[in-house]
Formats: sequence, structure tokens, C-alpha cells
Amino acid sequence: MSDTGTMFDTIFEDLSLTSGLSISISSVLICIAVSLLLGVVISGAYFFTTPRKDRSASFVLSLVILPTIVGVVIILIGGNLARAFSMAGIFTIVRFRSVPGDSKDITFVFLSMAEGLATGLGYLALGAVVAVVVGAVIVLVNKSGYGVMRQKEKKLRITIPEDMNYQGAFEDIFTKYTNYAEIQKVRTSNMGTLFELSYDIIPKAEMNEKEFIDALRCRNGNLSIQLSIKDNKEQQL
Repeated sequence: MSDTGTMFDTIFEDLSLTSGLSISISSVLICIAVSLLLGVVISGAYFFTTPRKDRSASFVLSLVILPTIVGVVIILIGGNLARAFSMAGIFTIVRFRSVPGDSKDITFVFLSMAEGLATGLGYLALGAVVAVVVGAVIVLVNKSGYGVMRQKEKKLRITIPEDMNYQGAFEDIFTKYTNYAEIQKVRTSNMGTLFELSYDIIPKAEMNEKEFIDALRCRNGNLSIQLSIKDNKEQQL
């Protein structure tokens, strides 16, 4: 270990020794224990920043275990060249989460793997500081609402008769009650006698939904109107 006693010290006296059997059992157990503890910290940050309906128990378990798995792999393979190739291989597993997952989930996966790399190389203090600081930042940003739209985007479906020209038909109403409104889809229904218009809208903060719907009803002949919250995964900030 270095004489300076900083968080950049490793508990392994010589990193090259990680390829052999000279590492003490106590050092390995310490790395595993710290990795598990840091996994709990990271999973706690995920728990506090993810709505209950979007939480995944299996993903929480993965965040707890992943730093330990990565750390053990790094200890076992040892050697600078081998470690470089192993890092590239380990990071490719992000694909399993990056294809269907949320960008925040990918961040937690990267953080978990980074902690595993740190503990596997013996930089326990550095790993702990990074986990606590980054976890705290994620929680604070989430709770502060930074980057979140004040008004949620909603979906609006309006049914109109076939003889009504829908282009610009509701423009004045949208201007009065919304900050944003854009037509996304038009389709016919009821054997072509009706049109169904689908809009993405962002209501104004002071918008009265009943007044908004009443104004649309007067314009579309009191046909069907549906207003719903847009799925969180579909929203783009």
C-alpha cells in the first residue's frame, strides 16, 4: 500500500498478485462484504427514485449482487492485459438492460459495475465515496424534480363527423388551454362515417379539464372525447 494513505490506495499490496493465490482470504472477504454493502446503497438509491409501479424486484436484487460478481471476476482474472479485455467483455452485458430498459436503469447498471471494478482492484474507500456521492446526487436530483416537465404530457382522442375539416378545427381551443398540441394520428371508424384524431398535448397549469372538454364537445358535435395521461416511458424530456 502507498504511504500517503489516500482513498486511491488499494488493499492489495501489488495488483499483479491478483492473478495468483497470494491474496489473503481476509482481503477477498473484505472486498465481497464492501461490494455487497455498496450494492445495497445503489439499490436503495434506485428504490427511492423509482415509482412503486415501475420497480422491479429482480432488478433491485441484480443491483445488490452485480458489484460483487464484477469484483470477484476482476480478482480472479488479474493481470493488466487480461483485465483490459475483461472490462470490455463485462461492459457488453449492459446490452441486456439497454435494449428494453429505461436510461436511468442503465445508469444504475453502469454504477454497479464501476463499483465492482473498484472493489475488485482493492480501491474500497474510492468505491464507497463514489457510491455514496453519486447515489445522493441521483436521489437529490430526482426529489428536486430537476428536468421533469411541470405539466405531464397527455393523450387526447377526438371523434369528429366525416364532413368536418379537422385541420385547424381546434386550434383556438388548444391555444387557450394548452402549451403544446400536435396531431399524431388520424383514422376512420364506423364504416368511414367518423374520424378519430389523436393528439399529444401539454395542458397549461391553470387548465380546467371540464371546460376544455366542454369546448371540444361543442366543436365536434358532442361525439366521443378521451383525455388520458401519456405513459411515462413514452415521454421525452
